[in-house]
Amino acid sequence: MSESERIYCANCMRCKLVQTEADNGHVLRVRCTAGLWKKKLGEEKLYKYFTIARRTPDECEFYEPMGDLKEFLKELKRSLPVRDEVITHQKVI
Repeated sequence: MSESERIYCANCMRCKLVQTEADNGHVLRVRCTAGLWKKKLGEEKLYKYFTIARRTPDECEFYEPMGDLKEFLKELKRSLPVRDEVITHQKVI
């Protein structure tokens, strides 16, 4: 299967970026709004933001691409961080 035929979750309209709580702030995670990412016990699986470019299922009945795959992947790989970035919120006095 060529790269242009593969399904990339990051290029799907159902792939959404969310903030989740961490010990010292928030971190970015990605979720499937179609509810397809599940852990073994059935709860929702969230993926780390910086790894989403590698999520490529063999098939997905809900896949709806957001645009040109080649350009999208090029920009995504260029802009994704290499590890979690903690977002801290400071109080303004």
